[in-house]
Amino acid sequence: MNRNDLNARYERLRLLYQVSKVIHSTLEPNQVLRLIVGEAVRVMRATSGSIALLNPTTQLLEIQAARGIPAGAARLRLRLGEGITGWVARTGRPARVGDVRSDRRYVSLRPDVRSELAVPLEVDGEIRGILNVDSDRVDAFTAADQELLGELAAQAAKVIHNTWLYEQLRLKARLFESLISVGHTINSALNLNEALQVITREASLLMEARMCSLLLLDETGQSLRLSASHGAGPAYVRKRDVGIDESLVGVVVRRKRALQELDVQTSSRYLNTDLARKEGLVSLLSVPLVFRSQAIGAINVYTAEPHLFSNEEIRILTALADLSAVAIEKARLYERVVDVEERMRRNERLSALGLLAAEVAHEIRNPLTVMKMLYHSLDLRFPEGDPRTRDAEIMGEKIEHLNRIVEQILEFARGAEPTLAPVDVNQLLQELALLTRHKLTQQNVSLRHQLETGLPGILADAGQLHQVFLNLILNAAEAMPGGGLLVIRSRLESGPAESPVRATIRIDFKDNGQGMSKDLQKRAFSSVLGSTKAKGSGLGLAIVGRIVEAHHGSIQIRSRPNHGTTITVRLPVAT
Repeated sequence: MNRNDLNARYERLRLLYQVSKVIHSTLEPNQVLRLIVGEAVRVMRATSGSIALLNPTTQLLEIQAARGIPAGAARLRLRLGEGITGWVARTGRPARVGDVRSDRRYVSLRPDVRSELAVPLEVDGEIRGILNVDSDRVDAFTAADQELLGELAAQAAKVIHNTWLYEQLRLKARLFESLISVGHTINSALNLNEALQVITREASLLMEARMCSLLLLDETGQSLRLSASHGAGPAYVRKRDVGIDESLVGVVVRRKRALQELDVQTSSRYLNTDLARKEGLVSLLSVPLVFRSQAIGAINVYTAEPHLFSNEEIRILTALADLSAVAIEKARLYERVVDVEERMRRNERLSALGLLAAEVAHEIRNPLTVMKMLYHSLDLRFPEGDPRTRDAEIMGEKIEHLNRIVEQILEFARGAEPTLAPVDVNQLLQELALLTRHKLTQQNVSLRHQLETGLPGILADAGQLHQVFLNLILNAAEAMPGGGLLVIRSRLESGPAESPVRATIRIDFKDNGQGMSKDLQKRAFSSVLGSTKAKGSGLGLAIVGRIVEAHHGSIQIRSRPNHGTTITVRLPVAT
């Protein structure tokens, strides 16, 4: 190797080293591309230059960075094989053209260009783009320039690949950070409609989508109904339900797998192509909403431009869909819980009215019995034809009528005896915590359970015990109008040796509310007609006392005004 060759090689290595330092100075993808083009133009002593990358979705070469090229020309898109740049991308071979005016492949970006040199950017054996330089001089580039630009392109391809990897990791971190925030937002919504709107809004923001829609299966499980959307126009909002056997989204629900469509405006699988054009929807990613292995619907994101969703984007939307499915079912459960709670309150009022009627009947029967005895003892007899004879008969009939009504009411009340079956007290208390959560939250009351594990079962009527515990919880909440703490404890207690009841389950309901006077405590369970509350009928505690008594249990109140109340219920363990 002669001295000139050594000098040329040294100069090439020096230039490559300088270029390497420059293009490795940042990990910002766009800035890296601009630096590569700038260094290529400088080293090649070119007039202009550009980097065109292959779009994996459209398979078009798009100029991503340029120097010395008009802004309008930089927006040019080339097919593989089109122009000198497209030829290099298709063949994978460099191209050095001394005079572009004599080359039929050339596509003009600038009228003064005379020479062009283009080399492929190759990553892992795959052509990802083209590095191109131009000159206003004929035969401006030599074979040595081609070799040098090829080596620069090899370095540049590695740098570009590294910046892509870095950008993907940064995007992944941003998406997962957003996903955590979105998950918290979605799961904080309790109302179903509110939860659905939050899901579509947050999915649109997370995926940077043109529009997001959420479809749920209807009652038949055969049709998908639009339940929420974000960014949709009136025409999309009014669209009809679609069957799971006829639609693209139906395939997603049936197979419980994500599916994407590059262009729904031209897809034969998409039902509403006209609607997609009207709404400006192009690419679709649809992900199933799955809860406990059952698909309940799908969430769809649309872009305004052709977009091939990456595996990472699919995983992110799938994770969001999983969170959303849980949030939807939680909101549905919450609505059902509210409905059940309201029905229980209505049943409580009906039970109270029934107990009130029974006590009224009992109180009426005693004076009615006296009236009946006195009526018969009077032995009212009047002369024939005296109208008072008929009056006396009517009085007797009405007394008998009243007596029959009283007996019917009492007979009905006796029919409400508890139906005993094994019951887990702790489970009942935990179920009631769910039922009363909304009520307690509204009144700023915190509920704390201190339940002893492994408690034996009791023989009881679960429905009536629900009524007992619900009354005691709601009474405690009413005793704390400004908020407070309700503690529910359960534990096993051994009975005295001489007692027929060997063991009982003890349940304490302790609040830090207004408390009760001694007089109110004495009358709390005594009569349905004697209220212990400043407001309300005072029927709740009377019902509690009667039900506990019917279960062979006991109930006790310990309270002081302004120091809270503890109500203790003891129920015998099943033997």
